[in-house]
Amino acid sequence: MCGIVGYVGGTNKAVEVLMGGLRRLEYRGYDSAGIAVIDEEGVLNSVKRAGKLAMLSDELKRHPVNAGRTGIGHTRWATHGGPTDENAHPHLADNGKLALIHNGIIENFGPLKAELLAEGYTFESETDTEVAAVLLGREYQRVGDLGEAFRSVVARLDGAFTLLALHQDQPGVVVGARRNSPLVIGLGDGENFLGSDVAAFIEYTRRAVAIGQDQIVTITPDSVTVTDFFGAPVEVEEFDVAWDASASDKGGWSSFMAKEVSEQPDAVANTLRGRIVDGVVVIPELAEFGDEALARIRRIVIIACGTAAYAGQVAKYAIEKWAKVPVDVELSHEFRYRDPVIENDTLVVSISQSGETMDTLMAVKYAREAGAVAISICNTQGATIPRESNAVIYTHAGPEVAVASTKAFVAQIAALYLFALHLARVRGTLGSAELLEHTAELQAIPEKIATTLLQGDAVRQLATWMTDSRAVLFLGRHVGFPIALEGALKLKELAYIHAEGFAAGELKHGPIALIEPGQPVFVVVPSPRGSAHLHPKVVSNIQEIRARGARVIVIAEQGDAAVLPFADTVIHIPLAAPLFEPLLAVVPLQLFAMELATAKGLDVDQPRNLAKSVTVE
Repeated sequence: MCGIVGYVGGTNKAVEVLMGGLRRLEYRGYDSAGIAVIDEEGVLNSVKRAGKLAMLSDELKRHPVNAGRTGIGHTRWATHGGPTDENAHPHLADNGKLALIHNGIIENFGPLKAELLAEGYTFESETDTEVAAVLLGREYQRVGDLGEAFRSVVARLDGAFTLLALHQDQPGVVVGARRNSPLVIGLGDGENFLGSDVAAFIEYTRRAVAIGQDQIVTITPDSVTVTDFFGAPVEVEEFDVAWDASASDKGGWSSFMAKEVSEQPDAVANTLRGRIVDGVVVIPELAEFGDEALARIRRIVIIACGTAAYAGQVAKYAIEKWAKVPVDVELSHEFRYRDPVIENDTLVVSISQSGETMDTLMAVKYAREAGAVAISICNTQGATIPRESNAVIYTHAGPEVAVASTKAFVAQIAALYLFALHLARVRGTLGSAELLEHTAELQAIPEKIATTLLQGDAVRQLATWMTDSRAVLFLGRHVGFPIALEGALKLKELAYIHAEGFAAGELKHGPIALIEPGQPVFVVVPSPRGSAHLHPKVVSNIQEIRARGARVIVIAEQGDAAVLPFADTVIHIPLAAPLFEPLLAVVPLQLFAMELATAKGLDVDQPRNLAKSVTVE
């Protein structure tokens, strides 16, 4: 949620840097945007508008901001106050000489605002952010130094926040602070950057530093200083971003989602690369963790939200079957509020594409404090959740810009399967021949996903026929059940129609009441080869719903003739062992959601009301 960019340099390109950074951060979700720049005359200018970034661009054409070397920019996802011009960031204070932007929620803004109102200060917005801006302006007037004033103010704030501020009396300086919300430094040559993530500055530098919890950063063209909230210096570690600006461009595709769906073979292949050696899974990130520590694990709890939670549900089947460890999959936002039982032989595995999902981050912290060991599955270098964990297994899917997750999902499953096989080897629950068989299956998945993607035209035609659908149901069994849930989620996210996923075995326990003539139902059918006991049961489900007039769309493996007499449409996927089928079966469901939304004229990259990275609870 929200996008933040800060820039200090030696040339007059602040507006260019800020607007370019905000464009690359659009994927995070927003409903207003604004910038503030100190121009060459030393005057602070700010422009902000509700709506998409194009509205801000049009306003800048009508009222250009003079060139400057210092600036901050923001895209806002409304929390306190609606998406209006007045509530957009930046917020000004100290008679218009100070500008501040904010990502997160300041929980104690109420009493702070009451304090300022009692002193005669006035407010132009409904936001908690303006309270922080006015508080900072008051403190700057008292001490006359932006850094010192900033330290004083952030110490009084409760909640989750990233703050950036500048003052026209100190051109060439931007200060930032973070608590439970992401902030990254970009290191340049005679210029430095700040951003919600590296996409904000990747066009200019791939050298980055992640800011830690309760830390403050001050950037000038030639220096970067990081301290804690009390002013004590903090050592930071630089890292190189593994992708460049071209990876966050559409590259000729109609949407970022279409591009990212097509990149799924590479996302899985890159996640596997270097981690299977002579048929044996080797995960370098777990080297320091130690096999003995993993062998002592007696219970695993997977915590995640949304699509990532469905990846965890898929992984549960594999971990329990291969490593013989009981696995619970919990929604992060429910986990820590029910006093879960956590013991020192419990392993908590968190899953987050961004590594900044606030609910998951707080759940990881809770688990660590309770004595659990934590491993994270993450796609973003320098993110907070990996730093709060004992170890991290990075997926290498590359930047995922579309709000609806696709390639990150399959990469998460691939990483979790690697972990499951690693754990099985450590615990001795699979023999060498079985390990070789499963790693070979996993290594074949990228090519099989590429084959599945060839169904795109057929799925597009199906979606075109179904644009008037008001509800779609999804059924699956075993590992097909979480894929049914994910298919329903994608359709809700993108096409804004009711969609629901069910375990196929639950059909007769209630959901069959929803079946009426013409009702579209997707059924994920398990392989008749590897799931001989489940396959006929799902075929029976198909017969039951077909007899009641449903329109049945089946996802089945190539050569499954048993489903043909009972399906209106069959989408074939390549042959794969049962536990690996989710990596293939999900692809047609992603394509269907995308194509149906496109046929309805909807924006598949930025669905309404959604943000890519949910950084508030």
